[in-house]
Amino acid sequence: MLPPLAELLGTARIVALPLITRFRGIDTREALLLRGPEGWTEFAPFAEYDDAESVAWLRAAIDFGWTPTPALLRDSIPVNATVPAIDAELVADVLARFPGCRTAKVKVAAPGQTLADDVARVRAVRRVLGPEGRIRVDANGLWNLDEAEHALNALGEFDLEYVEQPCASIEELAEIRRRSADYLGIPVAADESVRRAEDPLLVATTGSADILVIKAAPLGGIHVALDLVAQAGLPVVVSSALDTSVGIAMGAYLAAAIPGLEFDCGLGTASLLAADVTHDPLLPVDGRIPVRRVVPDADLLDRYEASAERRDWWLARLTRCHALLAAEPAETPETPLAD
Repeated sequence: MLPPLAELLGTARIVALPLITRFRGIDTREALLLRGPEGWTEFAPFAEYDDAESVAWLRAAIDFGWTPTPALLRDSIPVNATVPAIDAELVADVLARFPGCRTAKVKVAAPGQTLADDVARVRAVRRVLGPEGRIRVDANGLWNLDEAEHALNALGEFDLEYVEQPCASIEELAEIRRRSADYLGIPVAADESVRRAEDPLLVATTGSADILVIKAAPLGGIHVALDLVAQAGLPVVVSSALDTSVGIAMGAYLAAAIPGLEFDCGLGTASLLAADVTHDPLLPVDGRIPVRRVVPDADLLDRYEASAERRDWWLARLTRCHALLAAEPAETPETPLAD
């Protein structure tokens, strides 16, 4: 059931939160928070996403705020540290913000940087984590095939857990997975090929990845994501999209409902925020975050409220995406054929 637009607008709060370091090309993370009958929820597609892509994020926000969550299989989630594309000498300071985390996801292939920068960054992470720590790298699809193969050869000495989205297309993922299987032995995880694809299952049905990285918001919510996991039949990593703690809670509820969760999840990213919407954020403790709803604090909503111009921009975006949801054909249950 789609809530009326007036109900959404009536509780909407827009915040602009500073980051501790530049990430995904931004220094501030904006988000629109809503309060539904089930609790607070978040609508925060990145600014460059168009309405057609953003509508799934609104569907997810409504799912979390207006629909009961599935049964939970665990009450806390093991999480990884996230290392942006920073200079190697800054790595130790970033990892210190993720206490107890024994897995680190390291951003690589950033525009304006070189493979030597990536190697130095990953080497610094290995130095901090020690030989027993797990390292995964994320290229966000920015390598071509030859660049990916060359980079994985250079990074192979650091005993990678997996490489996330080394190339952009599903065909390239399949090929780099084949090359890796031949002599590198580094599993391939798909992220953008799942959350930004018209058919999120295609990467699984074509054998293009060993692992799926899923995010609740861009897939349309917890229930849709759980159905995808069940159909894909591959191990998954639940990740965030640089959310506030309200949005991270959505990811935590998704991860808590997945049977046989094998990998540490990318849900520790509140540690990348210099401020949050709650005085009790979902930060890692002993490498885990709890599964719980988050209630924003009024003073923080006021302190980090976005400018009037940005508020108008977000409310207009919410209105347009709500109209797209309202225009979708209603699902009707199948009826049995008459005898």
